[in-house]
Formats: sequence, structure tokens, C-alpha cells
Amino acid sequence: MASLPFRTYLFDLDGTLIDHFAAIQRSYTHTLAHFGRPAPTRAEVRSAVGGGFENSIAKFFVGRDLTEALGVYREYWDRTMLQDVILMPGARDLLTALHGRGAVLAVITNKLGSSSRLICEHLGIQPLLRAVVGAKDTAWLKPEPEFTRHVLQLVGADPASALLVGDSPYDIQAAHGGGLPAWCVSIGTHTARELEQAGADRIFAGLPELGQALGL
Repeated sequence: MASLPFRTYLFDLDGTLIDHFAAIQRSYTHTLAHFGRPAPTRAEVRSAVGGGFENSIAKFFVGRDLTEALGVYREYWDRTMLQDVILMPGARDLLTALHGRGAVLAVITNKLGSSSRLICEHLGIQPLLRAVVGAKDTAWLKPEPEFTRHVLQLVGADPASALLVGDSPYDIQAAHGGGLPAWCVSIGTHTARELEQAGADRIFAGLPELGQALGL
């Protein structure tokens, strides 16, 4: 631990540790087709996600359609979410190396908490994580600072020795609101330029590069 710059590492999930966009797009396509609407583009789906499921789907539906769409999407998602989900390049190596050095690792995500835990188990990374906390587990979502502080308290972490790793402005705001630096990877929903403009403390092309910066 003495050679690691941080003791605790909070990781975003989608676009940071996992690539789940194929499954997400497939679920939106299924839901829109239910209403006789064309499939969304990958760019439309990528721009919608990040603020929690209800906020994301509300970018496609309103009113009564929104209520029905929530049910259609959720039923399909629950049946198929473990299809087409993969770890981002370098994710397993990074988590394994940090865990092996005694670091405390946790996931903080706006994806439904129950889904997130199933996915982490499916991908075999759950044993490396002290906690996986997502939507509906608390009253908060990123970027609310209370969410960050809750996860830190849950794993017994000091903000002064913690880092949040993510891929979006939500992650940056969640980190800074909780008193943590935000290191970001440009492999998810936002470009390096967008992350820079949002105030990321450091930006990396991918998780292997971030690991190198940590001395792994």
C-alpha cells in the first residue's frame, strides 16, 4: 500500500469498467419497436445514458408512454442484461493488481444496484470489490455528493486517500462533491476534450494507461 497513491478506489461501471452499450441499445430498440418507432442510433443511446435509468429513458418518452416504456424496457432488460456485457480492456488486470496490493475497491454507479451486482458476479469481479452500490440502493444518484459520501462511509474510506475513476461529467461532479479527485478514461460516453472541459483531474486513453500512472 505504501507505493500506491490512494488507498480507496471508487469505480464507475458503464463506460469505465464494463462495455454494456450493445445490450443497452438492444433494449432501447426493443422498447421503441413496441411503440412502432425506429431503432435509436448508438450515438443517441450513448448521449442518453449516465443519469440513471428513469432519466435516460425519459429522453425518448413522455407522459403515459414513459410509464409504459419503463415496464417494457425493464422486463426485457431483466431477461437479457447478461448478454453482450464485457469488461473494458485492462479492467480485470487493474482491479486484480489493486486488490492484490491491499487497496479497497468499490463500484459507484447510476445503473440499478441489483443489476450491477449481478453483472459484477457474472464477469467474475465481485470478489475484488468491497461494495457495489447503484440506483435504488440509496436515495441518491451521481452527481449528488451524498451518494459519494455514503459509499465512502460504507467501505470505511477517508476521502483524503480515495480516488474516483469514471468516464463522464457525472463522475467528475460526484468525485469533487465528495472531496475526491476524478481520474477519467475516454473509452465511454465522453471524449477527452469533454472530460477536460468538465474538470477531470487526469484523463487517460484507457484503463491500462491509468494503471501505469498508479505504478502498477
